[in-house]
Formats: sequence, C-alpha cells, structure tokens
Amino acid sequence: MTVPPTRIFDALGDPVRRHILELVASGEQTAGALVDAVRSRTPISQPGVSQHLKVLRDAGLVTVRAEGTRRLYALDPAGVETARTWLTALLDPLHQLANPLDALGTEIARGKRARREGRASGDAGRAAG
Repeated sequence: MTVPPTRIFDALGDPVRRHILELVASGEQTAGALVDAVRSRTPISQPGVSQHLKVLRDAGLVTVRAEGTRRLYALDPAGVETARTWLTALLDPLHQLANPLDALGTEIARGKRARREGRASGDAGRAAG
C-alpha cells in the first residue's frame, strides 16, 4: 500500500513520533520498550504512545508484527523511500517534468516519422500512377 507523502509528513510533524522513528531505526523494538523510551523523555501515557504508533503505522512509516503477546515495531523502508523520493523531487524540479517531456518527445518523433512515411508512400503512389 502506497501512502501519500502528505500523510507521511503529517505524521513526522510530531516530535514524539519522530523520536519513535529514531528508536525503531536502530532495529525492531517491542511496544513496551518504545513506551518506556518515550516516557523517559516526555510525560505521556501508554495509550498516548499507542496512538502515536498507530499514526506511524497508518502513514506507512512503521510495521508491526505479533510475537506471542508482544508487538514488535520496525521502520518501514517503503514509507521512508516515499518521503525520500518526494524530497528528492524538490531538489530537482526538472525531474518532475522529465516523464511528461519524454512522452511529448516520443509523440513528436512519431508525428515526424508518420509524416515522412506518409510522404514517401504518397510520392510512390503518384510516381506509379
């Protein structure tokens, strides 16, 4: 599932969620370990941390898997790549135009070729007639 970059950046707008991402970037973490780490920096309840984890999951930035009764969270490379692609496009605005311009170039070349081929076959028809 591809998540729109706007949803990803909305999720990144919160310092608690950015901290959670830093934690899971170092490797898979249990929900309990994440709660403890976040609570050591910010006065927040366990349900509050769970809500932040849900936002990060919905934004495609973390994955969760069950292992028995534990929930293990990890960074989702696909979400990070979506954000990276969007940011890279900001650095190279021409990159955003490349595909439509390539398509336009292809259509122009087709038109030129069709005109040449049309003239050549039209010329041949006139010469034979």
